[in-house]
Amino acid sequence: MLQINSFQRNYSPFLSFYYFIFVVMKKFFLVFFCLISVQLLFSQKRTADGGFGLSRRGFTQNRDSLPDNEINVKLSGKTKYTDYKIISHKNDTTVVDTTLTLKKHYKFNFLRKDKFELLAFHNQGQTFNNLAYNFNNISQFPDIGFRAKQFNFFSIEDVDYYHVPTPTTEILYRTGLEQGQVLDALFTTNFSKRFNVGIAYRGLRSLGAYRRSLSSSGNFRLSFRYESPKGQYEIRGQAVNQDFFNQESGGLTDDALIAFTNDDPNFSGNRARLDVSLDNAENTFEGKRLHFEHSFKLISAKDSLSQKDFSNLKIGHSFTRDSKSYRFNQATATTPVFGNVNVSGSVYNKVNYLSYNNQIFLDFNSKYVLGKFRVKTDYTTYNYGYDNLQNSLVGTTKNKLKGDAISFGANWNGKLKNFHVNASANITPGSGRLSGNNFNIETFYKKDSVVTIKARLGISEKLPNFNFLLFQSNYNKYNWENDSRFGSVGTRTLGGDITSKWGNASVDITNIDNYTYFDENSLPKQHSGVVNYLKVKASKEFKFGKFALDNTLMYQKVANGSDVFRVPELVTRNTLYYSDNWFKGNPLFVQIGATFKYFSKYKANAYNPLLAEFRLQNDTEIGYPTVDLFFNGRVRRTRVYFKADNISSFFFKKDYLSAPGYPYRDFVIRFGVVWNWFI
Repeated sequence: MLQINSFQRNYSPFLSFYYFIFVVMKKFFLVFFCLISVQLLFSQKRTADGGFGLSRRGFTQNRDSLPDNEINVKLSGKTKYTDYKIISHKNDTTVVDTTLTLKKHYKFNFLRKDKFELLAFHNQGQTFNNLAYNFNNISQFPDIGFRAKQFNFFSIEDVDYYHVPTPTTEILYRTGLEQGQVLDALFTTNFSKRFNVGIAYRGLRSLGAYRRSLSSSGNFRLSFRYESPKGQYEIRGQAVNQDFFNQESGGLTDDALIAFTNDDPNFSGNRARLDVSLDNAENTFEGKRLHFEHSFKLISAKDSLSQKDFSNLKIGHSFTRDSKSYRFNQATATTPVFGNVNVSGSVYNKVNYLSYNNQIFLDFNSKYVLGKFRVKTDYTTYNYGYDNLQNSLVGTTKNKLKGDAISFGANWNGKLKNFHVNASANITPGSGRLSGNNFNIETFYKKDSVVTIKARLGISEKLPNFNFLLFQSNYNKYNWENDSRFGSVGTRTLGGDITSKWGNASVDITNIDNYTYFDENSLPKQHSGVVNYLKVKASKEFKFGKFALDNTLMYQKVANGSDVFRVPELVTRNTLYYSDNWFKGNPLFVQIGATFKYFSKYKANAYNPLLAEFRLQNDTEIGYPTVDLFFNGRVRRTRVYFKADNISSFFFKKDYLSAPGYPYRDFVIRFGVVWNWFI
């Protein structure tokens, strides 16, 4: 984990920033030096052809809808900006984008994602409450759980691969709250036209405005991709190491919450004076993953005498080792918050999860399937639990869950003119904890860049995450074994999207059987009925010369199961901004604007720091507007961001909470920069 000890002393922000850069760069300086050294030994001809790394599913120039002359990568010779490719796990290809757009503004946060459907806690690096839910990409197997710690977690699909004609670097820096910062650094290079390596590290440390709210995390990613000269053999892989540490306050005490909502002047200037429920608790989530996938082409299109039946026959294998752990510890127990405890001293509980997956697959193209088809079989093993029983007073009998399973599945990527179909199906037979099925199909019609219409269907059935099935703690209340009592969660989602120059819209209808949740007492439960959830979202930007108004509106309705599944009925975000080139020769492009966001009142889930999960509560309704101001600028390949968060706190009521007992952030000015180099 990235360590910065200056938080306990009054260093200046500039010294903290330089020290932070030094610590991060020290972690991978040796690898960076080796990559540069080897790069000098290879000469790369700059050409405009696709080469290695072109998407097997299609090339997508993701430039946030700006024209080509706005892509600010100016290179000599035959090299073009389209030669700098980012390749996703699904082999979708985009280009390195150095533009400044409103979408980039929305994604300028430590997640680097648009947080429209999330409600952040006051300090970056803390968790998020949900304003909406997405059930379109449900994993095939149960996970370890502790979902509140995994918003910043990089899954296999989140790690990208690259293809660049010259060494490429991107640095993101953003100030923290009170003390601290975020630094996300990426370096990638092609040793040859067919071999690329990318290395990245995201480090975060932020003190926070309230007591016991320090956040610290690190995400290290290493990816590589290689293709043999004639394309017969391909391999790609990734190594990921992640850790997420948080001090846990348990939220404000009742008296402190009253002082906050009444805007008591004794605390308005110094939030650290407000009392919190926990003064010695912290939790940590860690993950390590090794994954690679390789394939050998048995028959290629040019080798096949008759391409009418099938071509490009490949056999392949993938391997994944995935380990995760969660621990909660306190110097002394806090019985008023968590109840009776079986120890007199410190509390320390740690749970581990380890899984291995081996997959064998066969790929081919065929006229009968109008595209690419894959058949596959997986062998998966898992080991979840504790090194020993954590509590001898509650009658628990087991401390581990182990098992294995064999799965079968198929993927299909088809195309007929402007119609595309992507489908996948997986089944794990038997009665084990990994048994279940999973089916997803997406079909879309794309007409140039004018309109894209998508329809999707998802069906999933699997057991809940492992922390619902087995959990142990020194606190007596937090011990359960639901291995034989909980049934599979069945999820069915039907939805679609429309993307066009006239606006975007999406709708999703989800039905859930045996919905699993934590009740008001933080105990795991399954809903006996069916949860019916509707989510409709629409967005449209209106432009008036140099001014623009961007609008996103989301409507949600829970027809059945609203007593256990809760979301706000209405969420809206509206941004009015001005953009223009300043000074002679247009060296500076600026965006200046304000963002208004509002969500209607609802009984938002409460956060439990011992479980690292959210639970139901029936006492507090949350819903309020916020207003943020921003000034963004771009000079060549550098984007600079200034943002004034929650300026509305000066004139709106002090009822802005992220969860019961956890206030959202007060007014604060943040600064950040994103910088790209192309050597």
